[in-house]
Amino acid sequence: MQSGEDKLIARYFKPLATAEGALGLRDDTAFYSPPEGHELVLTADAVVAGVHFLSDDPADCVAQKALRVNLSDLAAKGATPVGCLLTLALPSGTPERWLETFAGGLKADCELFACPVFGGDTVKTDGPVSISIFAFGVLPRGTMVQRTGAKAGDKIFVTGTIGDGALGLNLLREPARKAAWSLADPEAKHLIDRYRVPQPRVAVAAAVRTHASASMDVSDGLIGDLAKLCDVSGVSARIEAKSLPLSVGARRALSSEPALIESIATGGDDYEILFTLAPDRIASLRELAAAANVGVTEIGEIVEGHDPPRMIGTDGATLTFVRSSFSHF
Repeated sequence: MQSGEDKLIARYFKPLATAEGALGLRDDTAFYSPPEGHELVLTADAVVAGVHFLSDDPADCVAQKALRVNLSDLAAKGATPVGCLLTLALPSGTPERWLETFAGGLKADCELFACPVFGGDTVKTDGPVSISIFAFGVLPRGTMVQRTGAKAGDKIFVTGTIGDGALGLNLLREPARKAAWSLADPEAKHLIDRYRVPQPRVAVAAAVRTHASASMDVSDGLIGDLAKLCDVSGVSARIEAKSLPLSVGARRALSSEPALIESIATGGDDYEILFTLAPDRIASLRELAAAANVGVTEIGEIVEGHDPPRMIGTDGATLTFVRSSFSHF
């Protein structure tokens, strides 16, 4: 006789286990054999209600965010996703409809990014909904782009736009900001969507792998994450606030409230790729990114030294912030 947990897994998550090595979720383990000449890249991230998403966020968006924050890590390393493991901690009384919607959102993304579920665990918790995903990808052996490797003279690039997620969270917490920032409905929706459902730059992962000297994803805030990259590379950096790529909504919000530059630069939830590359690699990288339909923007330069990165404002002065990034502790 199947237990309640067995029935839950069979109903909602077995349809996501499409890879041969997942064994239809009939076993306690799974297997995966990387292609010859390739190696695995591993990452794990958790999302918790009240910390990484709001308790009333749509369940399908919660599932997508849980997977996509991991895919963002893989993309920044130059890896192609191939599978994931899911651990889902649910409070007692979680509605069936929530589970059904969650599984539907995860299934859609597993198919979209060719990243099936290989297994995992479901548990009950007295706390909030918590989801932990362990994702893995592949790339040619010895080609993973690390945070180390940035050199003085390298240019600093980011994909996509910066600050949307942090501003979207502000809007969800304080809806009156929409009017204060003079946002049209589509602009406000874009910012909120970017918070709820990140856009991992999987399409440009190969270009980053073959061109970047150092790379990581921006999850905790541009300034703080750049500082992490510089620290392990033994360098410093200078970036220009006027060069940050901003969406229409973010630009309008910043125009209405200039102090928002701090939220944009340090708030996190961007899930874009931050990378460095030698000047002679820029043209080729831009061509590949354009072919993948992913925007890339040069925002500064790596410099010698060990000081924290500096962001220069439009007046030429160095901007200072209360904190450089989001931190759990």
